[in-house]
Amino acid sequence: MPEIVLNKVSKYFGKFTAVDNLDLVIADGGFVTLLGPSGCGKTTTLRMIAGLETPTEGEIFINGKPVFSSSKGIDVAPNKRDVGFLFQNYALWPHMTVEQNISFGLENLKWDKGRIKTRVNELLVMLKIEQFGKRYPSELSGGQQQRVAIARTLATGPKVLFMDEPLSNLDAKLRTEMRSELKRLHAETDSTFVYVTHDQLEAMTLSTRTCLMKEGIVQQYAPPLEVYNQPANIFVADFVGSPTMNFIEAKAVNTGGRKIDLKLSGAGLEFTPRGEGITLKDGTAVTVGIRPEHIRLGEEGGAKAKIYAALPSGMETIVRIRFGELILTSVVFGAIDYKTDTEINVDFTGDNCVLFDKESGRNLGIGKIQVK
Repeated sequence: MPEIVLNKVSKYFGKFTAVDNLDLVIADGGFVTLLGPSGCGKTTTLRMIAGLETPTEGEIFINGKPVFSSSKGIDVAPNKRDVGFLFQNYALWPHMTVEQNISFGLENLKWDKGRIKTRVNELLVMLKIEQFGKRYPSELSGGQQQRVAIARTLATGPKVLFMDEPLSNLDAKLRTEMRSELKRLHAETDSTFVYVTHDQLEAMTLSTRTCLMKEGIVQQYAPPLEVYNQPANIFVADFVGSPTMNFIEAKAVNTGGRKIDLKLSGAGLEFTPRGEGITLKDGTAVTVGIRPEHIRLGEEGGAKAKIYAALPSGMETIVRIRFGELILTSVVFGAIDYKTDTEINVDFTGDNCVLFDKESGRNLGIGKIQVK
């Protein structure tokens, strides 16, 4: 399987910078998601690797071979890059049956009929659509059409499969099912998958590494759980996670020792970093990031808070609490309801709270938060 390397790749549309000086390595057999809000450059990046968009600057290598180089004048055509592309709208031929859609590319490659039939049958079984071979796309559901589109893309055995928000047209239940199928498919084919999405849940559940982008610049490129637990900056922390991370603005004081006091309106906190500690000046403006699951509600210990609102959903309850002058979000496992304005105790658990520099937004350290 090929390794994909992007070396200082940029793309300009007039004065607008879509992708800015991007360095990226996608490992053999990886499942990499390009994640970010609309307009961040993720689809442009995907299209440049596939050869559907020409970079302005930089180099792209697939399996050690240059497929684009601005300095050497290399730009290999998409059909010569041995990649498959799965579009958002499926792009199936409406006048062809499922079998004909899947075999179309193989016929263009002049495969013999026996070999084509064997390959089509393999894919029908792999994608669990063998009973739909004689049907037309209009006779299929959205999820079934998506499976046909995947089968057609895999038919020629591409070393790399590109997917641009392929599940966005499906309802919530089908999206969940198709995520499972894509993950299973990745394991079975051992191909390299590059997947564009704005849905952080898809990125978290599917990928081996997530590349989170903002305004054409990579903010963090790491395994999804590392992105979640050790966000590089406030943008990453805010974008990944549902419900989103709680952010508390404070001033760092008494910073000379192992522990750092955090002064904020109506309350005082103490931050104990993991590892070697953090060097800060007194009065530094910081932002504390606390995931909802690290706010524990109970009847004993901790600090006092009041229930602002409770949203039970069956498996879990999202609870908004008034902590001093702050409104924070907690997640409680199980269908537990709370009455508005009920007084409750609050503790911050674990050592996964994040201290950010307020001015730059960068991660200063991870550790434990306690109420003073």
